[in-house]
Amino acid sequence: MSSRRRSRQRALQILFLWDARRQPVDDALNAYYDTLFSEEHPLRDPFVSELVHGTVQHLNEVDDRISRHAEHWRMERMPAVDRNILRLAVFEMAHGGTPAAVAIDEALELARKFSNEESVQFVNGVLDAVHREMAPSS
Repeated sequence: MSSRRRSRQRALQILFLWDARRQPVDDALNAYYDTLFSEEHPLRDPFVSELVHGTVQHLNEVDDRISRHAEHWRMERMPAVDRNILRLAVFEMAHGGTPAAVAIDEALELARKFSNEESVQFVNGVLDAVHREMAPSS
């Protein structure tokens, strides 16, 4: 598994923790590194921090983009895993410098690993629509 994919998995876990507890983002990062992650590797990953902080910093914009394309789903009613996979991918496409195809593919891999096949289809549909909206008109 690539180190970026592993970093995205960690960022998703931290965003899930942050979303569930509604605590300051640095507290969620510290909780992850101090408890869940400490046995794996003691060093902090700057890419994880960039993804988590960036997603939270741009949360209103990211959630607005998702909400416009998640037909019949309010953000608060989405499964928390799916909501945070979408947030992470939309942040990467809009502000992270990640090509849309890569961000979408990585999001689908996260959905396959942490959610279910229905979620994979949902995430793909929403992200495809967000990408089309963000693409410059020809």
